[in-house]
Amino acid sequence: MTQAIQKTLRDSAAMRWTALLLLALAMFCSYIFMDILSPIKDLMQETRGWDSTAFGTMQGSEVFLNVFVFFLIFAGIILDKMGVRFTAVLSAAVMLVGACVKWYAISESFIGSGLETWFTNNLNYIPIFDELGVSPFYQGMPASAKFAACGFMIFGCGCEMAGITVSRGIVKWFKGREMALAMGSEMALARLGVATCMIFSPFFAKLGSEVSVSRSVAFGVVLMCIALIMTIVYFFMDKQLDAQTGEAEEKDDPFKISDIGKILSDSGFWLVALLCVLYYSAIFPFQKYAVNMLQCNLTLTEPGTDSFWSSPSVTIVQYIIMLLVAAAGFASNFQKKTNMKYTLLGLSILALITYCYMGYMRQTAESIFAVFPLLAVLITPILGNYLDNHGKAVSMLILGSLLLIGCHLTFAFILPMFKDSAVGGVIIAYTTILVLGASFSLVPASLWPSVPKLVDAKVIGSAYALIFWIQNIGLWLFPLLIGKVLDATNPEGASATELDYTAPLVMLACLGVAALILGFILKAVDKKKGLGLEEANIKD
Repeated sequence: MTQAIQKTLRDSAAMRWTALLLLALAMFCSYIFMDILSPIKDLMQETRGWDSTAFGTMQGSEVFLNVFVFFLIFAGIILDKMGVRFTAVLSAAVMLVGACVKWYAISESFIGSGLETWFTNNLNYIPIFDELGVSPFYQGMPASAKFAACGFMIFGCGCEMAGITVSRGIVKWFKGREMALAMGSEMALARLGVATCMIFSPFFAKLGSEVSVSRSVAFGVVLMCIALIMTIVYFFMDKQLDAQTGEAEEKDDPFKISDIGKILSDSGFWLVALLCVLYYSAIFPFQKYAVNMLQCNLTLTEPGTDSFWSSPSVTIVQYIIMLLVAAAGFASNFQKKTNMKYTLLGLSILALITYCYMGYMRQTAESIFAVFPLLAVLITPILGNYLDNHGKAVSMLILGSLLLIGCHLTFAFILPMFKDSAVGGVIIAYTTILVLGASFSLVPASLWPSVPKLVDAKVIGSAYALIFWIQNIGLWLFPLLIGKVLDATNPEGASATELDYTAPLVMLACLGVAALILGFILKAVDKKKGLGLEEANIKD
């Protein structure tokens, strides 16, 4: 029996990390598409007439069906009944369909088409949703934004389904092993998608003599095809694991509505869910506006057209250096030899400094913000290893909330003070962005591995679905709120690169304060009830 167990894929470190890599690459691609328009907000206003309200409404539409049609709840049920591998492929296919719709909405072919006329004349009033103030459309919203929102809704259904599926898949392959490290590593790789998006979305939009925002979205569609391929490969790998272990897929364990009641009656679950919605609402919506915020608060002078720093090749070079930062920093955590560990760490730091210098010389906000996930990639294995072996998950969440508050307040009040300082402003921006990215790495490494400690194994999929559904309420609301607050606190007709972001940033900092308070409450509840959230994942 022992020999049989040792022969399974799950007991092979190489194979279980390969399974993780397949899932992480699919999420990497989805993260790129999720924010594909974020670094070109100014171009969307110039070429498609999207003001901040239209941009924010479209961005918030990603999670509309998940929240108001309860698709995420159904996704959790599908996951529990049909299993990880089926749901992984389904989610990738749904994302691809939504991505194609959004690409057509942004493309030049949509302009002047019958669909544009229809969307201009329709969906200006949605019964019930308008009365409740939650409609994904509004009177006067550009037709391209409306249709893009429809595609983004479909994409969002697949993306959030993929999120809960990946979490469940990691639990399946890593339970009792290095689960926090696995979850943190998956999110570290996925968040490199944010940096990739920030660098290549403007690159493709401005490639050649004519600006074309549809090229950026087409780049994202190609990546979603790759994501589908990754999940299909994972499908066969996961199927082989079940054949080896003799375990049945989760679909053999019938889902019961009463299971949701058990989850919702747990106070620890609610605290984790509320922490999730507060923390993620202060990060993901911010990402959608971060490049434009930097454009408004930094003095950036584009280099001449004949300069190396404005050439397409510099984009490729900078991205290669970014990958070197991530790869060397991540690998340094797994070296047993001290010399090799510090050599890789030094190489990563040197590459990071080089990357930042190139970003400064390029004088573009998107290349500056692209540094966001790099420190997270470096420290995620450290955090994961610590949590696996020593615990302190709630303490990590509290620390992450403190860093979150400090970063948003820095963006709101300190960064604008250095707008006239070309070097000082960029240094503050880089430092704050790196710290914000590091704080974000605390969440997946500490929050998600805590869920299996709160609910029965057979309803983990439903528990993740409920958390994601609650989280999606914030991801729908806050992109919309940021856009509305921007339009309300700035003069009508203000340039896309001259907006005052103080009010939205203070709003996001308040979310961090609320998360901090909940973190202390969760720590007290954990101590009182013995939930084990502060305990190590790996048991002796």
